[in-house]
Amino acid sequence: MESDCRIPVACCRPRILALHALFWGLVSLRVFGAALLSEEKTSAVAAPCWLLEEFVVTVECSQCSSFQTSWLACIQTGYVEKVNCTKTSKEEYKSCRSTVMEEHLFWKFEAAMLALTAFFAVIVVIRQRWLDRLASEKVRRQIESI
Repeated sequence: MESDCRIPVACCRPRILALHALFWGLVSLRVFGAALLSEEKTSAVAAPCWLLEEFVVTVECSQCSSFQTSWLACIQTGYVEKVNCTKTSKEEYKSCRSTVMEEHLFWKFEAAMLALTAFFAVIVVIRQRWLDRLASEKVRRQIESI
């Protein structure tokens, strides 16, 4: 009786497993290291007042103008809102997420998931037909050998 295991035996050797562990360890170290470095860079800059104290939104979230696109607040999302900090009475600009942008991203995600679902459903049907054909061939050969 054949095994149902589809992993090649060569992939289970200790040397191969050690190389896989080393590779994925280096990849995760690179990713987490980059995340830690970016946190250190952002903490070196003085924190805006809206992170440290209460604030009131004076101008609602709107898309950045061509003049505002070079601002740090606009670079992150492309949308900005004007806030007034209550203690220091400073007016600053804060990056925000627009409901229109969020809805657009949601529908893009839904379309991508629908496309992936259809793609993998077609792959499953093709593979099932191929496996059925192989099983039929095997049964036919067994009947012919009798």
